[in-house]
Amino acid sequence: MADADWLKQHVRDLPDHPQPGVTFRDITPLLGRADALSAAVELLCAPFRDSRIDKVVAVEARGFVFGGPVATMLGAGFVPVRKPGKLPWNTHGEEYELEYGTDRLEIHQDAFAPGERVLIVDDVLATGGTAAAAARLVQQLDGCLAGFSFLIELTFLPGRERLSGHNVHAVVSY
Repeated sequence: MADADWLKQHVRDLPDHPQPGVTFRDITPLLGRADALSAAVELLCAPFRDSRIDKVVAVEARGFVFGGPVATMLGAGFVPVRKPGKLPWNTHGEEYELEYGTDRLEIHQDAFAPGERVLIVDDVLATGGTAAAAARLVQQLDGCLAGFSFLIELTFLPGRERLSGHNVHAVVSY
């Protein structure tokens, strides 16, 4: 089976994007290879295979790329978390802070039953703001947060600290 070092070879570094001093980690080359995408999904699932996950929550848009396949592999349902006004049913919402301002995420009020075990999946853990907001949405619905699984963790940012007290898994770290 492929490992994190092999997957890193399929992530393109874009220096000074979107601004000078920032290196953007572009996952599109990884997504374009069936073997790399399959390996990424396998590695995202690995620590949670025996965790009896009922639902996988993923945040739009790149989180959806991994959330659906992870849910399928774990035998769980998939729950989309979206920007305001995108979900067609009654929702709960949660605001979170960005570098310059705030944003909001929403989840259907009936996304899962109280007590169901939930795994949150996303492509990147950076500052942890989006993941923490998703966790608060799970708590609003009385879900049992089993943990987080990210393809990439930017360890020089405080994301993991912001999610302390939870099981946080990252496949690849920078």
